[in-house]
Amino acid sequence: MNQILWKIKAFEELSVAELYEILQIRQQVFIVEQTCYYLDADGSDEKAVHIWAEKNGQIVAYCRIFDENIKYPEASIGRVLTHPAFRNVSLGKVLLGIAINTIETKFRTNEVRISAQNYLLRFYEEFGFRKTGKSYLEDDIPHTEMLRTAK
Repeated sequence: MNQILWKIKAFEELSVAELYEILQIRQQVFIVEQTCYYLDADGSDEKAVHIWAEKNGQIVAYCRIFDENIKYPEASIGRVLTHPAFRNVSLGKVLLGIAINTIETKFRTNEVRISAQNYLLRFYEEFGFRKTGKSYLEDDIPHTEMLRTAK
């Protein structure tokens, strides 16, 4: 994608403006668009590595990753999103590829656990994630826990 700038930063490396933009897009997608009322600022951002894409200074894709033993025994990926105006241009695939690569190089593990919204199960399966058999409602949205292990 032309004119897309990818950034990877630990919480303490984020500027105030970057943190504000991250929180704003997460609220736009997860709270407003999905009409899901929950506390997005969950106390975990400080332990995460934040990965996002910008186009003209606007965040167009985002996720956060965690090392082992923070969210799960395995490393994990969460808050995966693409800005509504930039869907269907494969940013999500690029984002997930970068997230997995960052986990493998920074955290030195191939095991990654996620909590996937059910409508995205096939998307995550393309990256080697497999259902664990644990399905549940999280904030009234059907989710399934998925695990990716060494190939």
